[in-house]
Amino acid sequence: MSECRHEWKMGNIQFGFVVFEKCFQCNGVRTYFTQEGIAILGDEYREGDHFWHRVENAQSFRFELTCSRCGLRENYDDLMGLFFCTGCMSDCKVEFLRQQLEASRAHLILACGFLGENQSKPKQIATAKLEKLAAYFNQRRDPLRARIAIYPFDLEDGFAHCKGEFLHDVGMLSQTPVTSRQSPF
Repeated sequence: MSECRHEWKMGNIQFGFVVFEKCFQCNGVRTYFTQEGIAILGDEYREGDHFWHRVENAQSFRFELTCSRCGLRENYDDLMGLFFCTGCMSDCKVEFLRQQLEASRAHLILACGFLGENQSKPKQIATAKLEKLAAYFNQRRDPLRARIAIYPFDLEDGFAHCKGEFLHDVGMLSQTPVTSRQSPF
């Protein structure tokens, strides 16, 4: 029996926002995805012993990958976003990994899970899911160009000292999917 050589397609796309909330009672931070209109910054509410305050939001989307050959599906509801290293700290283990991958013609992308209550770093995304996501990004790339390598975000200090940035998609200013892209030239 031969294994399927997956051909991934993105589907079940849901546009929305990742919301960052902070509790001023315990200093906890958490994130979640919402499809509501622009999440209003400054909104406050009480939940048990917590006083949550919306401090930031970012455009995002949820999706799943489906193999067009065998029908295998992988859901990415646990993915908050994709993050790239800016090389802000020369002694950082992510910067070291980025340099190693760059030498082997690969671009490092970090996959960030959501922050739960009282977590300093994002939840880990399963390695098998990250391999499928990397395969999706690399399947149409010219083999002579650099490939994309996706690793879990696992910095000890979380986002505390890191100055990396989330990747943003063109056309995400609207919650309606872009069906065709026009060249800027």
